[in-house]
Amino acid sequence: MSRAPIASIVGVALPLLFDNIDTDIIIPSREMKSVGKTGLADGLFAGWRYCAVGTRDKKPDFLMNRAPFESATILIAGENVGCGSSREHAVWALHEYGFRAVIAPSFNPIFRNNCVRNGVVPVQLPAAEAQALGEVAQAGDGQMVGIDLDTMTVSSGMLGPFAFSLEEDARLMLRNGWDAIDLSLQHGQAIDAWRQADRHARPWIYLEADI
Repeated sequence: MSRAPIASIVGVALPLLFDNIDTDIIIPSREMKSVGKTGLADGLFAGWRYCAVGTRDKKPDFLMNRAPFESATILIAGENVGCGSSREHAVWALHEYGFRAVIAPSFNPIFRNNCVRNGVVPVQLPAAEAQALGEVAQAGDGQMVGIDLDTMTVSSGMLGPFAFSLEEDARLMLRNGWDAIDLSLQHGQAIDAWRQADRHARPWIYLEADI
């Protein structure tokens, strides 16, 4: 397994209820100082989180800098979250900080796929439901949001359960902690059978040792 399996997530939600939160907002390019998946959490939302470029002086009025939101594991955003650049660093930064799910009415497709491949659950809900969850979270009274990958539902206190959907391959990758290779290997018997049949049908394309 490539990552820890995700059966369910229960945690504090950070409501940033803005449309078009792009990848440069999530992780500004100036904060990307390596090609690795680590060392990015401090740069997450740097343009909103800190008082000035290049500093780590936190803005006291930015929700993420205040309890209980500083320990959030779920992000609630507006329409078209993850638009802009296709940089995978945006999801790496979210994951390294501790986020395990993003709830939004719509996702940029590349960002959504990057979430699945990096252990962050993309939960797409109707705008009214996402807004309602965000407003409850914004109250900051410790109300937890729960996401279940078996029942495919989201709830918070008296709200929900709200149903969401994922392609089955995406759900299995997140639920079992698989990457794309792990997912392919689940079809190992079918792959082996095809290769054996193909060896007999086209032996000239295989190395002699493989025949």
